[in-house]
Amino acid sequence: MRIVSNHLKKALIFSLVLLLAFSTAPFHASGDSSGSESGDNDNPDVDTRVKDIIEIDGEEFRDLNDNGKMDPYEDWRLSVADRVEDLISLMTLEEKAGMMLIDTHNMIEDPEDGRYVDEDDEMITENDMRYVIFRQTPPADDLATYTNQLQEVAEETRLGIPVVVTSNPRNHTSTDYTDNTVAMDQHSFWPGTLGLAATRDTDLVKEFAQIAAQEWRAAGIHKIYGYTADVTTDPQWSRIEDTFGEDPELVSNMMTSLVEGFQGEQLGLDSVALTMKHFPGGGARDDGQDPHFENGNFNPYPTEGSLLEYHIPPFEAAIEAGVSSIMPYYAYPSNEHSADQGLPWYSEDQQFEEVGFALNKGIITDLLRGQLGFEGYVNSDTGAVTGNAWGAEDLTNTEKFAKAINAGTNIMSGETDSTPIINAVEQGLVEEEKIDESVTFLLTEMMQFGLFEDPYVDPDHALEVFNNPQSEEQADEAHRKSNVLLRNDENILPLDDEKIDDVKLYVNLFGAGEDDNERTERLKQTIQNYDDSINITDDIEEATHAFVWVQPVVSNWDNAPAVQIGPDTGIDQVDRINEIQNTVPTILAVNMTQPWVMDTIEPNTEAVINTFHTKPESVVDIIRGEFNPTGTLPFTLPADMEAVENEVGDIPGFEEDPSYVYRAENGDAYEYGFGLSYISAADTKTLIDQFDENGEFENAEVVRSLNMHLTAVDRFENQEAAEKVIKHMESFKLLLDHQEDLMSERAYNALKDNADSLINNWQ
Repeated sequence: MRIVSNHLKKALIFSLVLLLAFSTAPFHASGDSSGSESGDNDNPDVDTRVKDIIEIDGEEFRDLNDNGKMDPYEDWRLSVADRVEDLISLMTLEEKAGMMLIDTHNMIEDPEDGRYVDEDDEMITENDMRYVIFRQTPPADDLATYTNQLQEVAEETRLGIPVVVTSNPRNHTSTDYTDNTVAMDQHSFWPGTLGLAATRDTDLVKEFAQIAAQEWRAAGIHKIYGYTADVTTDPQWSRIEDTFGEDPELVSNMMTSLVEGFQGEQLGLDSVALTMKHFPGGGARDDGQDPHFENGNFNPYPTEGSLLEYHIPPFEAAIEAGVSSIMPYYAYPSNEHSADQGLPWYSEDQQFEEVGFALNKGIITDLLRGQLGFEGYVNSDTGAVTGNAWGAEDLTNTEKFAKAINAGTNIMSGETDSTPIINAVEQGLVEEEKIDESVTFLLTEMMQFGLFEDPYVDPDHALEVFNNPQSEEQADEAHRKSNVLLRNDENILPLDDEKIDDVKLYVNLFGAGEDDNERTERLKQTIQNYDDSINITDDIEEATHAFVWVQPVVSNWDNAPAVQIGPDTGIDQVDRINEIQNTVPTILAVNMTQPWVMDTIEPNTEAVINTFHTKPESVVDIIRGEFNPTGTLPFTLPADMEAVENEVGDIPGFEEDPSYVYRAENGDAYEYGFGLSYISAADTKTLIDQFDENGEFENAEVVRSLNMHLTAVDRFENQEAAEKVIKHMESFKLLLDHQEDLMSERAYNALKDNADSLINNWQ
């Protein structure tokens, strides 16, 4: 055995950093080098900044407890289970209790030495915490430097247990959470989750997750508080923008793609662990009230069987895919407001224990673990065990922690004081075996990440990963696919090259929280920079068209649910919007963070595009016809406020009474799955001709058979015979599948997308 001092190790690290700076290889090789169940491993990278390295038979190991010998938990050749068991045997109760807490750690630069240290480091050094939440959005290299310094602080402690850095989603804009935008040295910027849902493209979402995981791990972030598996069933709930809409099947498919993309087949060196939320579904609300606040502190299930039919399936999908952890919501399940949910413990006297989900044994142990078979760990929402422990307000903090731990919660968010956990054990309210069970989950995750061997990242490599142009290209494609065309009277769109020379476009943006004039000027500049063929005018009297982008906002923290476009949603100039629409043919875009009631502005326009925190350039592409709109609504839009008041808070919009859905003047119902496109049979024929000219079909017979099918479709389109159009396009898709090997992959995918869009148009 040979011990390599940290001074020598630093010289080796410097050489390694130089090598990585000129390498385009991924952050880590695939696989779990922290120890498989069998103990059969490849040789992992080992890095240290504080403690020494031990060499045995040419292999390197970190001497994390600084005792000059290798302990089993330091031996990456052993199985994860054996290593965890050994480490737990070395930990004090205080160290184990500290590991069961997680709270926000802030990145504050010390002006004297440039290090990112402050009093929050006491969470690690004094409180024995090893899970922290990071909420800021610095450049990639600064973020990587900060997470490295966190790991150095942890390495200095008695056992050298590393830190797991957690964050809310970072690749989208969100009203109340991360405000990511397009910028150098930042995460790739993708549409909001509702926009991803509007694409219905699960492969795209998996690709997004894989790209985001590379960025997160390159910067030293290991875990995500997300994604939201809640099903949208109350249009007034202001957290809908972080969901994937109202269809349990679509949400389930998205959860599967996210787990597969972020985590991979199993947690390893490249994985980001997901914490799906908010079990057993946060979408079931009473008049949109949120359980962060006392007036929304319960979940209602007025529809018989709604919990298992609509709200649980996305969590089942995530569990099946192997999600690492699950977060319960603050609310308690209300007996008074619920019909029979078909749960095994149902009785006429009490269907639910009316206590917050993080403290609710029936929900966590019996339903989540027992009935659904979840084998990961449970992470409470922030403050859910203490300040927002609805139904347990009369308990002491020690009793609340004990109730949560005995219910099956393993790590408590928003807490930094482990004294209640220690007291609960010492008072006999919790067996120490329950503490060990929670710590086992957490240490296992750390070891699967490979953090016990190398928790450090390279800031230069993080910059390369964040600024990957291919990632932005894929994100831009997602932005284009996310937009939904709802209305296109007399085919006012697209303003293609044949029309654009005669167009003078008046542009106006209406939003909340910022000066509309400044935002309008920025929007006009963005449009002009992106497409200089567009002639923008500030004189509405000379305009031939107008583009109006309405961006309502409702914050969950305002505790004032609102859903109609108007002053309550930050849009104070409804009259001005309608004045523009009544003056000049208008293309109306509405940013959808929830199912807005649009009856105040929709009737007076010629075209409607729904956006979901999508880039302006992607909307311009649709207006100009550079991209055929393919998105569809991820939820149903309510007809008016009366429909909102009459809706049932625990079922999707497509299950509501038919009077619930908004209908345009032409009769189109803006319901879940609705979306128009520019595609016709003639357009698809043109695309076939282009592919034929490029030699992307094996023979002329393929072209002839495809065009023959489309000739019939063209005839039925002219007759407006919807059923026959759909029938023949389904036949066209079968023909495509049969002839897939006789054309390029590009031609096959493009024609299939066209076929799907055309079918959606006629359904």
